[in-house]
Amino acid sequence: MMQTPLNLTSFIRRAEQFFPEKLIISRTAADTIHRIPYREFVKRTRKLADALTKLGMQHGTKVASFGWNHHRHLEAYFGVPCTGAILHMVNIRLSPEHIAYVINHAEDEILLVDDNLFPHLERLAPLLKTVKHYIIMGDSKEVPETSLPNVYAYEALLDDASDTFEFPEDLDENTPAGMCYTSATTGNPKGVVYTHRGIVLHSYALGLADAMGLNERDVIMPVVPMFHVNAWGLPFAAVFFGSTQVLPGPGIIPDILLDLIEQENVSLTAGVPTIWLAVLKAQDAKPRNLSSLRAIVCGGSASPKGLIRAFEERYQVPFIVGYGMTETSPLVSLSVLTSGMDDVTMDEKIDIRALQGLVMPGLDVKIVNENGEVPWDGKTMGELAVRGPWIADEYYKDDRTSEAFRDGWLYTGDIAVMTEFGYLKLTDRTKDLIKSGGEWISSVDLENALMSHDAVFEAAVIAVPHEKWQERPLGCVVLADGQEANEAMKAELLEYMKGQFAKWWVPDDIIFMEEIPKTSVGKFLKAELRKQLIEST
Repeated sequence: MMQTPLNLTSFIRRAEQFFPEKLIISRTAADTIHRIPYREFVKRTRKLADALTKLGMQHGTKVASFGWNHHRHLEAYFGVPCTGAILHMVNIRLSPEHIAYVINHAEDEILLVDDNLFPHLERLAPLLKTVKHYIIMGDSKEVPETSLPNVYAYEALLDDASDTFEFPEDLDENTPAGMCYTSATTGNPKGVVYTHRGIVLHSYALGLADAMGLNERDVIMPVVPMFHVNAWGLPFAAVFFGSTQVLPGPGIIPDILLDLIEQENVSLTAGVPTIWLAVLKAQDAKPRNLSSLRAIVCGGSASPKGLIRAFEERYQVPFIVGYGMTETSPLVSLSVLTSGMDDVTMDEKIDIRALQGLVMPGLDVKIVNENGEVPWDGKTMGELAVRGPWIADEYYKDDRTSEAFRDGWLYTGDIAVMTEFGYLKLTDRTKDLIKSGGEWISSVDLENALMSHDAVFEAAVIAVPHEKWQERPLGCVVLADGQEANEAMKAELLEYMKGQFAKWWVPDDIIFMEEIPKTSVGKFLKAELRKQLIEST
């Protein structure tokens, strides 16, 4: 067979040749929507590559992006790696200390930054040791007043660049293309490097019918930020398949997302549960036409069954839960329904949707505990390990590689079970499992049960020290609008839990909170919860 390399330059050529009139719809400000055909997108991508090359970008150069979901960021997704350089998508929600750390650790030399985020980066500039040039991504061609040297306006640079720039034809498929860092809850973030080959194969997987089924007819709106695990690979795959893209721009505002779905006939969108909880609330308050949606994909943390049910029953929108992580590009599994489930009840369907789902073709998984690989019985827990062509095999220049990567497998740190039908179900993170009286309790199962109660908006469960039992679960609950936090509500929730779990699983107490602290990507920050609550007692 021909040994043709799998690299992103083929995506650019394909978009230009076959889908020149398909659109990228990009919101860059409150009232600014750009409608850019792929033909123009490819020209602008070539201009960006030319401009950055003139600034010193070459094979292996690290170029950082610090921005929201818009067309300029998408141009960087291709204009940087298609030259052999590496795009490092910096999570703008990291702490200032972690932002400086990841930029310095990656040794980024050029930094693309949104105009409305530039003041944030400007304050950090004295801490950035390797950055030589700052490029401001915005609609204006003027550079704002700044004391920093070598600051350029993105559009002005493109005006002076060539749209005939030729990407190299001999780019090795194992060339690094992108970088993301984990959102650390303890210690510094860990860097993951993605190759052209890995991204291409991951894009193919997103097009499989039993995955997301991306195709040319789709109108795709990635709500998951482009600075978080490549926006789950959707921008890459959308260019590959010629799908229309809707990029919602700065901020994540539920009403704007709903308006874009209705106005642009979005067919598939993806984001974390906290986003869809807010979108559901906005939709209930002011309904839009969601009939164009063939699926919402949700991941990042467990999805409450009430959320899944609301979209599936009330709005007839399939709600697909997925699993992945920074180290897995990220797609590992999706809660798609197989033919054997055609006749299941709605309640059974919701139960299946809430699982992390079927593992994608091309990947291998195993679940192991101290006794070895666990049986597929839906009960025996162990740590999930994954391997495959779009799974990382190390952290970038990090001694913690040996903790997670062993014998050709990535040990995820996630505790899981496998159902007899081959559906993956996460039960916890290794550090969040609760050990009470020598037995393990899944905080995720308890959270899902609490969030299935109509009075509960969000819930997290943590372990607190106990003299007799070592640890006991504590429920932390944010009530839905109109609900009153009192002893009667606490008793009702505890009684509700008793109907679903063994007595020793039920939390000893429930506390009510205004807000549960979250990580930069919307996951419950249980380390902070434990710190707050244990220190306060």
